[in-house]
Amino acid sequence: MERIYLTHPFPPVCGEDARVLILGSFPSAASRAVNFYYGHPRNRFWRVLEGVFAEPVPQDTEGRREFLLRRRIALWDSIASCTIEGSSDASIRDAVPNDIAGLLKGSRIEAVYCNGRASHACYEKYVYPQTGVHAAALPSTSPANAAKSLDGLIEAWRVIRV
Repeated sequence: MERIYLTHPFPPVCGEDARVLILGSFPSAASRAVNFYYGHPRNRFWRVLEGVFAEPVPQDTEGRREFLLRRRIALWDSIASCTIEGSSDASIRDAVPNDIAGLLKGSRIEAVYCNGRASHACYEKYVYPQTGVHAAALPSTSPANAAKSLDGLIEAWRVIRV
């Protein structure tokens, strides 16, 4: 598989009353195909949110967007563009960050969480120096993170509740 340079294909989800921002790294090939976050069927992100909030998450994009907005959660990715091979965070090169500082400045967001190490590293390198707002790294919901069980992820992710 070859590396290709890609630009993030869809906008953030962020309502006026968002209090929590969750950042992934960059959309997987499956997410790019469905044009929304966490589109890979084995990614546990949506199942983790179901566990955290004890409420089913709709399967359609609009339902998922509404679920996030009702819970005052903003969702975006740390990286605006990069060179990537498939969906591998480990293959990411030439990363350019999204304008997260701009999003934070115009919002009521009180806490920033990163879904995994790649997102957190990008945030701390590029965004923290602009904002002075640290992000907390949460364990990745990616299927590549076999070290954490679904129950373990749900427990770790409970901090996102507002």
